[in-house]
Amino acid sequence: MSGFSPAFERLGAALSAVVLQQQETLAEFLPREDWSADLTARTYTSGGVTVRVGLLGSYATRERTWLWGWANPQFGEDHPAVRPTLPIRALGERLGIPEFTTPEVDLSWYEGPAGHGGELVAMAAGGVLGGGGYIGAGYDGGSAYLHVDDPQAPPAGWDPVPVPRLLTNAAGLFARDPRLTLARLLSHHRVPYRERDGVTEVALPGGGTARAVFDDRGRFARWEADLAPASLPDDRGVPGVPGVPAVH
Repeated sequence: MSGFSPAFERLGAALSAVVLQQQETLAEFLPREDWSADLTARTYTSGGVTVRVGLLGSYATRERTWLWGWANPQFGEDHPAVRPTLPIRALGERLGIPEFTTPEVDLSWYEGPAGHGGELVAMAAGGVLGGGGYIGAGYDGGSAYLHVDDPQAPPAGWDPVPVPRLLTNAAGLFARDPRLTLARLLSHHRVPYRERDGVTEVALPGGGTARAVFDDRGRFARWEADLAPASLPDDRGVPGVPGVPAVH
């Protein structure tokens, strides 16, 4: 593999802004101090806060590979921390996403803006499962990635202020379709919108409108907001990615 598959890139574009926002919410809730984990008990503890987790996989720094928890001989698909993450593999089989079905993914080719390619695999996997976000737990030689599956971890709420920053950052990681990135973020929060002529018009909850403008190459150009009350567009839509479970 010398690059991510188109199916993975599209999925990442759809989920990236939602995941980035949830990661910010998780960072506010979960202290990043000295930590411990008991994967058999499915717990991760940091700063006196304990959350329930599952094991997504791990990234090996020297080999530059991602190893899924179900493919790791120390765990396997019947391990308590791995079983909750198996829907990722099932989705990969259904949608033809090789990054989700290949036991060990070679990411030595990756030279993008993320620290390493494993970060993007963890983002996409965490987005598929939803929940409270994911944690990168470093160890000698790499990092294990844990999915937070705990109702005490708060979900990210709607806020129009960080939308342009989230969209810009998400598009920097998954540049395939920024309009899809925004559409999925809006639909995740059930915010009505409509798309036409390179502009996404948004009816802000509580009144007001916003416009996301994209250039002729589909890249995000600017965000314009008007807080004056406005009616909802009649032809609003909430497109998603076929076969991808809703992220709540």
